[in-house]
Amino acid sequence: MLLGLAPARAAWFGEVTRWATSGALPAELVKCRSADEARARLRSGRAWSALLVDTASPGLDRDLVDAAVRAEAAVLAVRDQRSGHDPGGFTAVLPPNFGREELLDVLALHAQPISRGDELPPSLSEPGSSPWRGRMVVVCGAGGTGASTLAIAAAQGLAVDLRYGGRVLLADLALRADQAMLHDAVELGPGLQELVDAHRLGSPDPVEVASGTFAVPARGYRLLVGLRGPSAWSALRPRATGAAVDSLRQAFSVVVADVTGDVEGEADCGSADVEERNHLARTATSQADLVLAVGAAGVKGVHSLARLIRALAGVGVSPARLLPVVNRAPRDPRERARLAAALADLAPATTELSTPLWVREVRIEDCLRAARPLPSALVRSVAAAVGARLDHLADVPPPRSEPTPVTPGTLGSWTDTG
Repeated sequence: MLLGLAPARAAWFGEVTRWATSGALPAELVKCRSADEARARLRSGRAWSALLVDTASPGLDRDLVDAAVRAEAAVLAVRDQRSGHDPGGFTAVLPPNFGREELLDVLALHAQPISRGDELPPSLSEPGSSPWRGRMVVVCGAGGTGASTLAIAAAQGLAVDLRYGGRVLLADLALRADQAMLHDAVELGPGLQELVDAHRLGSPDPVEVASGTFAVPARGYRLLVGLRGPSAWSALRPRATGAAVDSLRQAFSVVVADVTGDVEGEADCGSADVEERNHLARTATSQADLVLAVGAAGVKGVHSLARLIRALAGVGVSPARLLPVVNRAPRDPRERARLAAALADLAPATTELSTPLWVREVRIEDCLRAARPLPSALVRSVAAAVGARLDHLADVPPPRSEPTPVTPGTLGSWTDTG
């Protein structure tokens, strides 16, 4: 069972159609008029052996390749050296003048024939060893809690750690990006939008990824500016976004991500649009080695922090990777104990929270206006806690979200209504 996608005038497409129609090719070919149709067929639940796609097809991107991989269909690309896209992930590449025997050999090597519909096909072989990736620290919190400022403090503190070689990035992955304003950035690009767009049709190397960031010499790290407006999330394709975040980890020793605290998905509210809007936060938290959940002192602050912790636990952030942070914390130990007890009572019953990081209120307005380093007292307290937790988690394997296999027929059954 083959899916085909190619421009109307592709000569090889007509040849493959003729071979399938005449029986010279033991396969059924379903021709798609657009990439959206191919993606819909791949997600329909029907089994496919391979996706045969021309690299000059307008809709070919990383999301289409990922849809084929998720459907356990080999991606066979027909590439013309003079034109076309290369988002990566191809199972095999054929020249535009390939013959029937060559196609048969590739199908026999990479494609899985479709047999019975009530049996799960064998899974694809495991990919090879993944490239090296740096550590990732996510700082998230409700608006007004100071999460963006604490992300700056964490990046500034980690930048002076010799183990990371000065390759520390502060990435603004928030829905309402403020880091460009906090750094008084003269230019708003290139930034996150250009990085994600580059991963739609290709795989930039670490040097290209680093070139899209800006140096912050006074604090020792580099900055990736975020979205130009909250509505720009609609231009970010999910798979390209995940690949962009992964590329940042390959280009830097530590990535400190400033993330919005909204992580609801379709399973929580029934809306796929909400999940796509929150895809940046969900991707960052799922890949993070450590997540700092930031809240403020007081009744409202503790309530918002507990709600954020419950939301993070719902998307799979384990207690070992979660560090509660109470910003503008009181000095009185008894008041801190009351806040910690209240937070423990409001947190999920199955979550054993770590001792919160207490951050006292520090004046930073002058430092931000003058683009100077943040006060050392603030930086040391945050960086010490983050560094200690990263060292503790050094031997813990990174989190991986695996799909849950479902046997056909186990989710329901047809009924005869008479």
